[in-house]
Amino acid sequence: MSEVFMPSAFAAAEIHIEEFLNLDEFPIHDLTNPRRAELVAHCRSGLDKWGCSHVPDFILPSAIEAMHQEALRLIDKGCAREAHAWVNPYLTKDDEGLEKTHPKRFFEERTSSFINSDLLESRSLLRMIYDSDVMVHFVAECLNVGPIYRWAEPLGRNPYSVMEDDDYFPWHFDGNDFTVSILVNEAEEGGDFEYVPDVRTPNNECFDEVGAVLHGQRDRVRVLSLKTGDLQIFKGRYSMHRVTKTKGREPRIIALPTYVTNPYLVNRPHHAEAFYGRAMDIHHERNLERLDKLTD
Repeated sequence: MSEVFMPSAFAAAEIHIEEFLNLDEFPIHDLTNPRRAELVAHCRSGLDKWGCSHVPDFILPSAIEAMHQEALRLIDKGCAREAHAWVNPYLTKDDEGLEKTHPKRFFEERTSSFINSDLLESRSLLRMIYDSDVMVHFVAECLNVGPIYRWAEPLGRNPYSVMEDDDYFPWHFDGNDFTVSILVNEAEEGGDFEYVPDVRTPNNECFDEVGAVLHGQRDRVRVLSLKTGDLQIFKGRYSMHRVTKTKGREPRIIALPTYVTNPYLVNRPHHAEAFYGRAMDIHHERNLERLDKLTD
């Protein structure tokens, strides 16, 4: 029998997006508004060119503070799972049958934490943002992909990522199609988002190109220094990425509402274990072949 996990907390009728958006500046609810068309065009341009779009100051300061306080309460309760583990970009085990220089044998220590989605508070504003149909439709238009769905993944559908002093989130690929990031609290130093756009394709792992980046080649690496309240939409399945080491007393906290084109799929068991600390029954039951043949 499958384990029970917390469903979405809000019906669409209960979500008032003005609680987290300035609708004059970001009228994503109004399909006729020229400003909305500009936002969509801006995001599509960044995604087409770089596999990443960035909208500064997207979330209201009051909403960011509410999310910040929720994350701090959950951290104080011990809900941020520390993940001191050695991982490769694919979150797979070492394969001694490969050459030592192969990307699958490139391991780094990950020390960042996640507040898993099933631990969010019942009135979580992050859950409200994630459950908003208006947000789903806006993200789909920005991606120029549709339909998209909220993820069935119970642990990683909308978590907080937490990086304390001296934490590092190494190079990796995502198991899902794309992720929306909302920076809730900046690190005092470091914590830059680095990524390599489209370093692999649905039909080619491009191990030589991946390996070159892992061993220090920087000509294809892009750097995005997010600020509190910024929105980022990112295609992380094909673009390898990391977060540089953080410094300071204040943790870097980022919300990660995540959407997919296949609402049935979840993380593979090894991916759930590596990121979220455990695999549930659903991860084994839905451990199906992907349309692409890439390593998660």
